Amino acid sequence: MVRLLETRNIVNNMTELKRIIKAGFINFKRGGAVSFAAVVVATITLSVITSIILLQAVLYFSLDSIKNKVDVTIYFNVGVSPDKIMLVKSSLEKLPEVGNVSYTSSEEALRLFRERHQNDYPTIAALDEIGTNPLGAYLNVKAKEVSQYESIANFLKGDDSLLLGTATIIDKVNYHQNKLVIERLNTIIGSAQKLGFLITLVLIIISIIITFNTIRLTIFFAREEIGVMRLVGASKMRVRGPFMIEGAIYGIVATIATLVIFWPVTFWTGRTMTNFLGLNMYDYYIENFFQIFAIILLSGILLGVISSFLAIRKYLNK
Repeated sequence: MVRLLETRNIVNNMTELKRIIKAGFINFKRGGAVSFAAVVVATITLSVITSIILLQAVLYFSLDSIKNKVDVTIYFNVGVSPDKIMLVKSSLEKLPEVGNVSYTSSEEALRLFRERHQNDYPTIAALDEIGTNPLGAYLNVKAKEVSQYESIANFLKGDDSLLLGTATIIDKVNYHQNKLVIERLNTIIGSAQKLGFLITLVLIIISIIITFNTIRLTIFFAREEIGVMRLVGASKMRVRGPFMIEGAIYGIVATIATLVIFWPVTFWTGRTMTNFLGLNMYDYYIENFFQIFAIILLSGILLGVISSFLAIRKYLNK
């Protein structure tokens, strides 16, 4: 008997859900111009969110490009054996702050120096006159985060493997020359991330308010129908459900419209503004299409459902 009642309840709930979904689609079709306006507003909202995603991609790409140009170079004295340099390299690679360590031999350093100064004839002539290699080998160290270079520099000061008798095997470390640039870059990165989050939050709140007011307008036109349903004893979920489904439909249709709009927009941006932005927007859009689709679809549905849920409370609380 209990199982039979449970089965009947499940069937009744499924039937009620189907009716709510069907009523939601009917409301959407019947809305006409109002539904169209709600979809347009939702599309604008989702376009703002998509623009934020793409602009953040450009911001982080630019910051990563700048970060990749920042490093610490350890210059070793001339004649230090490669084995001792490899020992230092191994010690650095064990640090959790270090992302990558590259080794350049003294011979390679001389070759690169000649390439950089190939048009500087006095410098090349002086090198030829010396007859020996005046340059030592060096290690190029890249940290995982810009803020971690100072701890790497501090490690180098206290590392026993750097001592050769009483004299250090290191000629110089350029961290202190780059310290001001690194600190400023670290500040810029932190500020840019906070500003990006703040702008995103403000725009999303504005978008939610606009969408909420638009959906509230659609519910206003159906206020008499809501009143009748309440008079005949319809549950709050039976009244609220179709409007929440309608809001979800707004979000789904707006998602499709937004993705279609941004297809040619990113294609044009990728062709004309890649050099300026540093990132091919179209390639990024295609490569991350499913992630963007999921974010926009979820945002659209939640925006429509939550806005509808809040907008109809006024008529249910009477």
